Amino acid sequence: MRVMGVDPGLTRCGLSVIENGKGRQVIALDVDVVRTPADAPLQKRLLTISDTVEYWMDTHRPDVIAIERVFAQQNVSTVMGTAQAGGVIALAAARRDIDVHFHTPSEVKAAVTGNGRADKSQVTEMVTRILALQAKPTPADAADALALAICHCWRAPMLARMAAAEALAAEQRRKYQARLKAARA
Repeated sequence: MRVMGVDPGLTRCGLSVIENGKGRQVIALDVDVVRTPADAPLQKRLLTISDTVEYWMDTHRPDVIAIERVFAQQNVSTVMGTAQAGGVIALAAARRDIDVHFHTPSEVKAAVTGNGRADKSQVTEMVTRILALQAKPTPADAADALALAICHCWRAPMLARMAAAEALAAEQRRKYQARLKAARA
């Protein structure tokens, strides 16, 4: 499975592509950070992010996109910008019929470091080790994008099993309710 990890942001948007191998083996294919000037109009910043992300999707052909879920912060404008960048990315994926999954920062940290409250330096260190990189990815947005992709590779099988179990339970519930309705009739 080829996963594109995205750490959305208006000023810096981290992008990565990894492939999973056997077990928990993952291989980094590409990583970069899209930068937009803070003084540029919002629509131009979103267009830059969109154009770059679409190029990455067309070039790397990911099977799935893993995007960091926006969470509450003190700075509302930061949350809005992050959400807008994430929306542009999800839309580009939808146009290409690529599945999108959102992961919270604590899910990503827990998957990569074992601690949902790990700091950025711990995440960067573990990403470097997991991917056997020669140097630490910088800035932190690049490491976060790689961490998102790793998190999804490792969580995807469990998420698929949970979805299958939920679908089976819903089907069994539907059949049971149909039998009850038929018995009452």
